Amino acid sequence: MKKTAAWLTRYALEQVGVKYTFGIPGVHNTEIYDELNNSEIITPYLVMHEGHGGFMADAISRTTDSIGAMVIVPAAGVTHAASGIAEAYLDGIPMLVISGGIRNDSKFNYQLHQLDQLKLVDGITKAAFKVENHDQIIETIYKAYDIATSGEPGPVFVEIPVNLQLDKGDAGEILPYQASASLGLSSEIENQINNAAELLINAKNPVIFAGWGAVHASDNLQAIAEHVGAAVSTTLQGISAFPANNPLHAGFCFGPAAAPAAQNAFNNADCVLAIGTRFAEIATGSFGGELPDNLIHIDINPKVFDCNFKTKISVEGDSKLITTALLDRLRQQSPIADSASLRASISADKKLHKQSWYDHDSKDRVNPALFFDELRNQLSDDAKIVVDDGNHTFLSAELMPIHKARGFISPTDFNCMGYATPAAISTKLASPDNDVVAIVGDGAFMMTCMELATAVANNIGAVIAVFNDGELSQISQAQQIPYNRKTCTVLPQTKLQGIATATGCEYIQINSNDEIAKAIYDARSLADQGKPVILDIKIDYSKPTAFTQGIVKTNLKRMPFPTKIRMIGRAIYRKITD
Repeated sequence: MKKTAAWLTRYALEQVGVKYTFGIPGVHNTEIYDELNNSEIITPYLVMHEGHGGFMADAISRTTDSIGAMVIVPAAGVTHAASGIAEAYLDGIPMLVISGGIRNDSKFNYQLHQLDQLKLVDGITKAAFKVENHDQIIETIYKAYDIATSGEPGPVFVEIPVNLQLDKGDAGEILPYQASASLGLSSEIENQINNAAELLINAKNPVIFAGWGAVHASDNLQAIAEHVGAAVSTTLQGISAFPANNPLHAGFCFGPAAAPAAQNAFNNADCVLAIGTRFAEIATGSFGGELPDNLIHIDINPKVFDCNFKTKISVEGDSKLITTALLDRLRQQSPIADSASLRASISADKKLHKQSWYDHDSKDRVNPALFFDELRNQLSDDAKIVVDDGNHTFLSAELMPIHKARGFISPTDFNCMGYATPAAISTKLASPDNDVVAIVGDGAFMMTCMELATAVANNIGAVIAVFNDGELSQISQAQQIPYNRKTCTVLPQTKLQGIATATGCEYIQINSNDEIAKAIYDARSLADQGKPVILDIKIDYSKPTAFTQGIVKTNLKRMPFPTKIRMIGRAIYRKITD
């Protein structure tokens, strides 16, 4: 059967469940775009920048059962998209990146966009392929999908030369996609699960630490916590893995960078069950916490075991499959624990911590705790919160309770500024009946704000809540103590209302605590009409989060003594002389 590579690409993407693609058409991929326009399953979306498109595809994978996909031009399209691809790569998010390519039948050299693209993406993808013939297209895209979604997920890149897209060729046998059969648990893993159950049953103060890899096992996670009487803390990415309205929810992080409930839970822990986490820098508060000897670690990637913390029992595999078996063992071997005292302790810690925010005088700015309280009050449990990289990230982690799995997404290990606005747009696109609110700092917002034009063009009613203080606050605050000055962290004056006018979206300001409730209500009402909204919030960043305070202490403590003395001395000198 003779088909063009463009037709074969569309067919293969439909077969693996792609619903949306993001990118920009150019001379090397217009045939693919034309085919996508014929699809009854896939809708292609034009973006303002391929980097934004990467964040949008990433968010589709995080918040839906479909895989996010990009269709981009070669060379500049790839380098522009690199931040979005790399975010997915380091965060373990599946993505398909379909790129056009130069002709592979030309006698000429120095063609437009001629680069070794496989070498270019080598460090930010799980795998990369260049298709040479028509009969490789479907097989390669199926293989790319399997790699992207198996093991620890990640992005996979496929280059398709433009001449194959234009010309018909022998496609071979065109077969539908068939997923590989899932394997059961081996006897070795069964034994490890039995040993893990025994450790948890015998523990006096078990604690659970959940990452992104536990999100799809959220129901099992709750049942295990309630059965053994364990407090639960999460990584930043894993915030939605355990509902904050469960009395055993302790918060985000552990160690000195955690809020009191999580910090106290881990201080007393004699056994920790870690699920779907790599114990990376943000998750551990800059590696500042300590864990007991009895550490049970469940993860699909065996490379994470014993990497930063010594493991007593490591169990490799899918968290849902393993936690299902673990829960079964626990129910067979022990009664439900009495966790009344633990629940009361967590509740008391949370109440005192929240009160410290209420007691903080925000003067003429908006108190973050009051903003998040009202936002939570107005949103349903199905709402989705999308954050960016910055001070607002940890305010959200500390103060915004999330009640359902996949209700909170964040750029984490690559930690790329500019993520939230495009990601919120695609999240709302895929979940039109749910409230979607981006929480983004003004600096990060400025990087990708023009993607709001895409939201306006497609009637995508996301609310973009901009925490506006005129600085790159996470870094400017970090500069203030050791340097007593702010270098390149004070933003130029920009009127966000002008961005709203330029893109055609709506604009609402919050200048005081008294304006919070009405402004959020009005923003949500406009969003319900398919109108994207900039919610410009005059935020107070003067009170640092527990995370910020904790990592400053941890990193200062870890510094070599001469470096520590030099930094402290410089800070004192500048305080006196500046």
